Amino acid sequence: MNEYLLSRSPDAQLNHSFMRQLSSAVAFLHRNQIVHRDLKSDNILISHRRGSPVVKVADFGLSKVCQGKGNVNQHRFSSACGSNFYMAPEVWEGHYTAKADIFALGIIFWAMVERITFRDRDTEKELLGTYICQGKELIPLGEALLENPNMKLKIPLKNKRSMPDDLCKLLRDMLAFNPKERLDAFQLEVRIRLISYGKKRQRSVS
Repeated sequence: MNEYLLSRSPDAQLNHSFMRQLSSAVAFLHRNQIVHRDLKSDNILISHRRGSPVVKVADFGLSKVCQGKGNVNQHRFSSACGSNFYMAPEVWEGHYTAKADIFALGIIFWAMVERITFRDRDTEKELLGTYICQGKELIPLGEALLENPNMKLKIPLKNKRSMPDDLCKLLRDMLAFNPKERLDAFQLEVRIRLISYGKKRQRSVS
């Protein structure tokens, strides 16, 4: 997804399509008791064989299948895993639920809309992802929120015109420090269809 988006001009309709597809994909996983635990822009593939591009979530090496039929958000995990820049605050502490996947999606969505990138130290690849700057250091957003839970996120970061208010509110609800205040995958799937961002405007007929 990094290469696909960064090789093209910003496109709100394409972004909205990817956001809708990704929210549905994660809702599908959670509905089937699967928590991905390593959602990041580099683990999202794009298929472009026919018509509109189709998003495919990949790399399930760290995923977990929750046993039983209960709500996936009630299962708790203790092993901190994933990629630093996409990890929720509670993952850094080692006590988290499936809502950590929603935080990671929030990082991806925000970066996708505003084209916020960082360079991976190991691969030197340019990756879509949001972070906090402390001097010359780039601090993962989850780690920064863990240090300062009352930190107000500057959404949008670059240009107010890049985001309508309902998208800003959605991102804040996805990136809430407290998992109990964060959207779950099923709420996100509904909300993403209601936001105004990226939708074609209907022309009035006189």
